[in-house]
Amino acid sequence: MRDKPDLSEVEKFDKSKLKKKNTEEKSTLSLKEAIQQEKEYVQTS
Repeated sequence: MRDKPDLSEVEKFDKSKLKKKNTEEKSTLSLKEAIQQEKEYVQTS
């Protein structure tokens, strides 16, 4: 068994080939509405 993992492929990795991606969080409910829905769900369970 080896004590250390083989990192040879990681060392060869070229991160300049990666594409930049912008991520956006989408929230369809306002916080107040989400809390109200959760309360209703808990009460009906």
